[in-house]
Amino acid sequence: SIALRRRGLRVRIAPGAPVLVCGGVMMRVVIFASILLISLCGCNRLVIKPGTLEPGAEIYTTRGGYSMRPAVKEVLEKRGYDVKIGKVRGTSNSFVETEMFESETFYVPGDARYILKVSETRDKFRPAQCLFNGFWRWRYSVSLVDQKAGKELLSWSGRSCSNTAVRRFNKILDQLEIQGNAPVED
Repeated sequence: SIALRRRGLRVRIAPGAPVLVCGGVMMRVVIFASILLISLCGCNRLVIKPGTLEPGAEIYTTRGGYSMRPAVKEVLEKRGYDVKIGKVRGTSNSFVETEMFESETFYVPGDARYILKVSETRDKFRPAQCLFNGFWRWRYSVSLVDQKAGKELLSWSGRSCSNTAVRRFNKILDQLEIQGNAPVED
């Protein structure tokens, strides 16, 4: 065997084995690149039931939101869905330490078929992570439920740059929509 001495460390390598020696600088570059790559990735969880959403259907959701919720409503309206906001039944304010939280309850008609819920956190300005992709990083959870069938058609949570999230949502809708004359489940 060949003996390799480096800074008092003795390593034995079998003859003919490939040798890769990473010095201090090279190891730091590899570690930095790995951390950068992991930080740029978005973690997403997606569960859908393809071919279960009627094109142009009436979808109820809540009002407001930071950026993700209005973007989702805009995408749905552009695709021909009738996006409706339930009527406000009541509001309440509560204080936690120095922040005020406002909550509202909405009335959704009993015959409403599709209900969309979008939960999100405040947008984060991330120009390094989202360069050429919207500059804003969203963290969200989206759920679409078919009340008539009693099924959740879409469960999607994750974080990504704003433009990426909108493109993904469009692709998700492509899969969810009933194509052609496919039969509708009751």
